[in-house]
Amino acid sequence: MKKSRLIGIALMVAVVAAVGAYWYIMHGGARNLASEDADYTVNAKDITQEFTTNSERANKKYLEKAVVVTGKVTEVHANQVIIDNSIVCLLSQPDSKIKVNQSIIMKGRVVGFDDFMGEIKLDQCLSI
Repeated sequence: MKKSRLIGIALMVAVVAAVGAYWYIMHGGARNLASEDADYTVNAKDITQEFTTNSERANKKYLEKAVVVTGKVTEVHANQVIIDNSIVCLLSQPDSKIKVNQSIIMKGRVVGFDDFMGEIKLDQCLSI
């Protein structure tokens, strides 16, 4: 009886922790980047090189930080802009002025690196 009760409590704690972690990842980090100063200003090729060379060190440096990235727009899809084929920016709002092959300065929050695809993911992006 005690063993099944402990298993039940442990299972409930695990579910609550998982739901809390999911909520934080999806909603807890939302901030107003438009009014924040950037922690780093980098060229798209340089930050990509940092992540591909040592993703653990780059994650410690950039993860959850506001960055300004400069580069060339290689793709545009609704609320997504890809810079130099390696920086995926999820826009806060669609921006019809952004066109393929234009040089751009984009501000966003680094949310991760996909080492399989070689892409750095930014959210809450806006063109500055």
